[in-house]
Amino acid sequence: MPELPEVEAIARTLRPLVRGQTIRRCQVLHSIAVRPQSPAELRRGAEGQRIEGVERRGKYLLWRLGRGCLLMHFKLDGQLIWFDKPETQGHIDVALQLNAGTLGFVDRRHFGRVRWRAHPDESPEIRALGVDPISPRFTPAQLQALLSAARRPVKLLLMDQTRIAGLGNIYSNEVLWHARLDPRRRADRLTSREARRLHKAIVNVLRRALKYCLHPAPNFRDPAWWFQGLEKILRVYGREGEACRRCAGRIRRIEQGGRTSYFCPGCQR
Repeated sequence: MPELPEVEAIARTLRPLVRGQTIRRCQVLHSIAVRPQSPAELRRGAEGQRIEGVERRGKYLLWRLGRGCLLMHFKLDGQLIWFDKPETQGHIDVALQLNAGTLGFVDRRHFGRVRWRAHPDESPEIRALGVDPISPRFTPAQLQALLSAARRPVKLLLMDQTRIAGLGNIYSNEVLWHARLDPRRRADRLTSREARRLHKAIVNVLRRALKYCLHPAPNFRDPAWWFQGLEKILRVYGREGEACRRCAGRIRRIEQGGRTSYFCPGCQR
């Protein structure tokens, strides 16, 4: 699933490619991607609009248009790919015909979502988001306040988009490993020292992942490229049974809130 680093890399790379172009045509090839809106509503909102910019909000990709905006959420497998003939590609949910070509929102499972909103900053999806963890607003004091108010496992707090926007299952696991914290620890019982350590881990892990995602930059013409090799920077995610890279422990996998958590019992306390 694309999380904050991946979506930020997409936004930064896509912005100079599409800014100033016009959405000449908007094709909805699988209506499930735009529900509960109708394909006609998405077309009316997007077609003929000039693209003013592309940015990230949490895990959303936000296209600022001359009027309103497009919101895209990639969910588990969503991608953006340039196509010559999108109607021949069965996995494209929405195709945007621009001046320079056609950009397809592709999702094999059709979990991804595309919406048009009249007022970007007032849309329910954006208003529900918590603080952005790579913004200057995300301070150790703010994280401490979030932790103190949460009587639940710290892993579940990190993944709550209404509290911290952009962290998903992959990077939450990585952050907790770097912070040496057990994902089952209750958030409100972390010490101030542990909270500062967690804040540092969040910022460092996300910045490192973003740097990785930008070099090389996203290639929207190669579907096979989509953030390949990310596992090179992962320390615990997907590594059940492997030796911890910091101690002699073995990576363990558990279920939390319907998601899989990976951690080292030897050094995460």
